[in-house]
Amino acid sequence: MHASTIEVTRPAPLIETERLLLRQPHLEDLDAWAEFAADPECMRFLGGVQGRSAAWRAMMCMAGSWQLQGFAMFSVIEKESGRWMGRIGPWMPADWPGTEVGWGLSSAAQGKGYAIEAATAAIDWAFDNLGWSEVIHCIDPENVPSQRVAERLGSRLLRRVTMPAPYDTMIIDAWGQTREQWRARRQAHS
Repeated sequence: MHASTIEVTRPAPLIETERLLLRQPHLEDLDAWAEFAADPECMRFLGGVQGRSAAWRAMMCMAGSWQLQGFAMFSVIEKESGRWMGRIGPWMPADWPGTEVGWGLSSAAQGKGYAIEAATAAIDWAFDNLGWSEVIHCIDPENVPSQRVAERLGSRLLRRVTMPAPYDTMIIDAWGQTREQWRARRQAHS
């Protein structure tokens, strides 16, 4: 019998902002994650509506990425209510066009500034802990709300990118900035 080796990674961080907690996905997030994945408006630019089993796989993919890569998108939890509000954070699957901090928020979370608050904390964490020199945001050219979030984060349109299959036929723009640009902007605003 051959013994297998289990790689143990450091635990995912818990990041607290003024109104939010960013943490690794938990099984208790599944119902809210599945509701988010079933919402046509939320999923319009995120690959389309997904059923509960696909939402489960997506959530497990994030949890597995935390274990194997040491990073993935965080579950965003509203501190006041304890509700799952979406997922935001570092993301770089195989063949991805760059080191991304992406976001997707539930309908209940939109319009409250949560995307900026959580993405700012996630970008800080990615630059401080992952050694990335650039952060991008993969945004559909028609997704004006996400473009506005990127702009408010200080990102700018960098280039057109090709996504890996099965999204390789989509036209996607990479918005972003370097670590030095991010840090200079953060220092200027503190």
